[in-house]
Amino acid sequence: MYAESLNSVGDNELLLQLSEGSRDAFDVLYNRYWKLVFNTAFKRLNDMERSQDIAQDVFTQLWVRGSKSPIENLPAYLNVAARNGVFKHLEKEGRYAALPDNAGDLEGTLGNADAKILHEEFLEAFHQLIEGLPTQQRIIFKMRFEEDLSSQEIADRLQISPKTVRNQLGKALNKLRTSLMLFYAVILYYQAR
Repeated sequence: MYAESLNSVGDNELLLQLSEGSRDAFDVLYNRYWKLVFNTAFKRLNDMERSQDIAQDVFTQLWVRGSKSPIENLPAYLNVAARNGVFKHLEKEGRYAALPDNAGDLEGTLGNADAKILHEEFLEAFHQLIEGLPTQQRIIFKMRFEEDLSSQEIADRLQISPKTVRNQLGKALNKLRTSLMLFYAVILYYQAR
């Protein structure tokens, strides 16, 4: 019954109680945010079982973290934790290799001019890949990653089901991932020379 009374309590208070070992506070946070964490993983993996595993891992980390350091924005923290969980999962499967964030990250192994050229070529290839997607996949991809809309918001705008949005987004991401991994392999080849 105590956990039910916590449903109206804000995140900061619940996090404070969690830092003191409150299982009830954890349960409320879990129920409040599990779907957000699951959806964050699912929209990147399009795999229900793996997304559930990642959501469980994120909440396990939240429980273990306890009072180590304060969390300012819990939804943002959980979103980043879920995204990182997806990347770790993909890396374990060999389906993901971290791409450099900017041309500066390539400079250590390539000359400055080479790094800039490779970065520009990477961005050009990425944009061409997006434009080469089938129309519905391209529209959904841009709505998700350029406008930062959720699957439900995209479904509402396009008057299609959220499942169709997730399926089309998953197909687009798989195509892009495969093509970008090949391009990244070329970058690694030049780095190794």
